[in-house]
Parts: sequence; C-alpha cells; structure tokens
Amino acid sequence: MLRRPIAIVAALVLFAEACAVVLVNWVLGLVAGNQHMSLAGMDPKAISTGAWVAGGLFGLFLVGCGIVLLVVGIRDRAPGRFGRIAVIACAVVHGVLGALTVGLVGWYAFAVLMVVLALLVYVLLAYVKEPGAPQPEDGAPGTPGGAPAAA
Repeated sequence: MLRRPIAIVAALVLFAEACAVVLVNWVLGLVAGNQHMSLAGMDPKAISTGAWVAGGLFGLFLVGCGIVLLVVGIRDRAPGRFGRIAVIACAVVHGVLGALTVGLVGWYAFAVLMVVLALLVYVLLAYVKEPGAPQPEDGAPGTPGGAPAAA
C-alpha cells in the first residue's frame, strides 16, 4: 500500500515548507527593519521582531507536524490523539491559506498548497482506526481476555 511512502513524503514536504516559511519571514523582518516601516505608528523594531517570531513559531509547528508524519510513516501506525489533532490543524491552516493565496499570490501557489493539503488528508484518512475492529486485550497473545487457549 502507498500510505507509508506518502506519509514520509508529506513529512519531507512539511520540513521543506517550514524552511521556506522561516526564510520568508526572516527576509520580511529584515526588510521591515531596514526600511523603518511602521504600521499605525507601531515601532519598526516591533514589526521586524514580530515577523521573526511568527516565522519561527509557524516553522516549529510545521516541523512538529512533519515529525508526527515521519513517525507515522516509519511505524506504519495511526498517530495518537495529539498527533492527529496537530495534523488536522495543519490541514485546516493549509486550506485557509490556499483560499487566501488564490487572490494574493496566484494559482500556482494555490496548487502547491492544495497538493500539501491532499497529502495531509490522505495520511489522515489512510490511518483511520476501524470503529468495529476488535482491540487486542492485555492477556496472552491470540486469546481474548487472557483466557486459556482451547486445545
């Protein structure tokens, strides 16, 4: 099945995206600081610092989601509750950014964000736990509830 390689590819894509986001915000912070840009009288130093902090935090978020996806791909097991929530939040962010990107940047950027969104949604759906599937008990292997095996 393709779910392991797709989870690993999605993790690598998120790592690359994290690097790009940090780089873009670093450049924006430098430009805002060097040009002494101000927004509604705000200190230019605060704007550049805010761009750097926002880029760092969003980069850390993307790296964290990438680590979750990498672990999912290596272990071939569904993420835990926290990991699943993080990947869902990452998918939602990509959907919203994709919708905003169409008008601000263009269709190419929209297509890139939608490919990343598709990878995230595929991983989420490929590792769904079956609701009616029996869960292993804490007993002996192969016996339900630890009951002795019939000979």
